[in-house]
Amino acid sequence: MIGRLTGVLLEKNPPQILLDVQGVGYELDVPMSTFYNLPALHEKVILHTHFVVREDAQLLYGFASTEERLAFRQLLKISGVGPKLALSVLSGLSLNDLAAAVANKDVGRLTKIPGVGKKTAERLLLELQGKFTVSGTHATSGTSPASSSSNDIANALLALGYNEKEADWAAKQLPKEVGVSDGIRQALKFLSKS
Repeated sequence: MIGRLTGVLLEKNPPQILLDVQGVGYELDVPMSTFYNLPALHEKVILHTHFVVREDAQLLYGFASTEERLAFRQLLKISGVGPKLALSVLSGLSLNDLAAAVANKDVGRLTKIPGVGKKTAERLLLELQGKFTVSGTHATSGTSPASSSSNDIANALLALGYNEKEADWAAKQLPKEVGVSDGIRQALKFLSKS
């Protein structure tokens, strides 16, 4: 219902902020990763949002990036994970750390997050396996700029509706030094021919 807000930051009280959007003050809960990257008070900010309507409340959650919001929504699909726990997970780990924990099936890393016990961590790892695509998830910790642009190209293709296999295949066909925008154009040509 409310997908994005652009306004002036009026208050910052972790994890909640108050955003003035043309005279209407929206209270949003944000993960700490977003909170730490917010501008100073009375500065303009753009947040991607997720609106939750419950019997007893209407809650708005804000995220600095669409990838963060997508991860939040993936977490909400898991049985037993509500908005508070999903926010806690995104506050406890960066997107790339969460993706790495899922890829490596690292229960210990998830149990360090407040509110996540061993059973919940195991459920998170099981449910998120293969569904988590954020920038840098396919790369190792020592990535070069070329592999970083390759990941950006693959993620752009995923956002355009291609599946992970197609996006990875197209990104691998490109020269290593290609820029992101040129790479996306070339990858789309490859995919249209296949």
